[in-house]
Amino acid sequence: MSRTYVLFFSTNHAMWAEQVLVARGIAAKVVAVPRHLSSDCGYCLEIPATAAAAAAAILRSSAVEFDRIGG
Repeated sequence: MSRTYVLFFSTNHAMWAEQVLVARGIAAKVVAVPRHLSSDCGYCLEIPATAAAAAAAILRSSAVEFDRIGG
């Protein structure tokens, strides 16, 4: 399964987002930001690539700020 990453500006937002997405049925795991990506935070979420659009919508509707999705 192809994976993608959700990058955040803070560790707190990464952990909050994981709880929000898992509660909504999206597999999400806090991981260290891969070297080929940049972020102001050292942690990001790894999610299935097929869930990227749904994850973005859920995070926006839950007021969880994120930098970008990709990777």
